[in-house]
Amino acid sequence: MSSNANDSNADDPNVQSPGRAGEPTRLLLARHGQSTWNAEGRWQGQADPPLSDLGRDQAFSAAQRIGTVDLVVASPQDRARTTAQIISDSIGVGPVITLDGLMERDAGPWSGLTTREIEATWPGWLDEGKRPEEYEDDDSLFERANAALSAVVISHPGGTALVVCHGGVIHTVEAKLGISAGRVPNLSGRVITGRANPNGENGDGGAAVEWEVGETLQLLDDGEITGGQHQHRV
Repeated sequence: MSSNANDSNADDPNVQSPGRAGEPTRLLLARHGQSTWNAEGRWQGQADPPLSDLGRDQAFSAAQRIGTVDLVVASPQDRARTTAQIISDSIGVGPVITLDGLMERDAGPWSGLTTREIEATWPGWLDEGKRPEEYEDDDSLFERANAALSAVVISHPGGTALVVCHGGVIHTVEAKLGISAGRVPNLSGRVITGRANPNGENGDGGAAVEWEVGETLQLLDDGEITGGQHQHRV
């Protein structure tokens, strides 16, 4: 899926940039607040359940800990976009930029099912790491997520961006950048830094971005994360 901006355009040259070309951009990759399907233990994929009441409270709490950012970017899916909007309104930084490339992995026929329901129809598949044919693979997910994140880096050199997306996106980005971090609780994630390399090229002929992996990101206290959220559901 393309990295199109819905509310604003991350690669629009008219968008004010806080720094000069070539300066590193810091990205705070954060998983959205709890959704209604998170609360029920359902795999989400590209379905669009809303935030639960707890998820909205989590977003308000996270806004108090986010610190200074120059822009807020989000997946267009409701659970991520609403989380980002709550934080954006709370800290006075906006509008929220939505990028299709940050959508959650397409879970195919597993979307909307619980782990028990998946195991009943596809016995043993989860333990064996098998997935249905329609399930989006890591390479496809990383390609579109990398394109979206790179657009933010290139258009906002020297800035800091909060990027509200999904557990599957963050986990895959971490893995492709050499980090095996396991579960991604709600309003947690990873800090990465990107720098555009004018001497390199991506697959579309644009400038390549070089990534550096930073610290883990946790915007909630342990008491604000319930047990069912400690393992992300795609």
